[in-house]
Amino acid sequence: MYLIAFAISTLFSNCTQSQTPTNKKYPNPAVVASYKDFPVQFTEAQWKQKLTPAEYNILRNRGTERPFTGKYDHFYKKGTYYSTASLQPIFSSETKFNSGTGWPSFYAPINPNSVKLILDNSDGMDRWEVVDAKTGSHIGHVFDDGPKPTGKRYCLDSDALIFVPEGGKPPTSAK
Repeated sequence: MYLIAFAISTLFSNCTQSQTPTNKKYPNPAVVASYKDFPVQFTEAQWKQKLTPAEYNILRNRGTERPFTGKYDHFYKKGTYYSTASLQPIFSSETKFNSGTGWPSFYAPINPNSVKLILDNSDGMDRWEVVDAKTGSHIGHVFDDGPKPTGKRYCLDSDALIFVPEGGKPPTSAK
């Protein structure tokens, strides 16, 4: 029983581990200083109307899903991942890889301007939070242990993403 609990806690720590950011300027994507530096703003009531409870918890409360439970963890179809919050394209299947952490992982955003990074000092850790560049909604964290060519691992939550297969039409609603 102890061994199972240890294994689960080790796996969970892979996307929540303390990692002191080595480059606080992080040239791409741009770091932002405040959660209010975003062009799209909604009231919390409007967010709750737009999102499911699980999406709201991740995107607005900066929650996370349990490892290996997200619909995009072991999902490798070709296409584009859109932000559930802003409906803008943020990651491509071309940069997705299996990190073994239990969360969908990418080595680069679809466009450096589609996401922003915010220094996250929560839970006694220093790490980079990845947010949607239009709304400031939480989509995950980025770490310096990813594959080439970037060496980055954008560790994201499935509920923060909407997948559209290659050739498909962009989403018009999160729900």
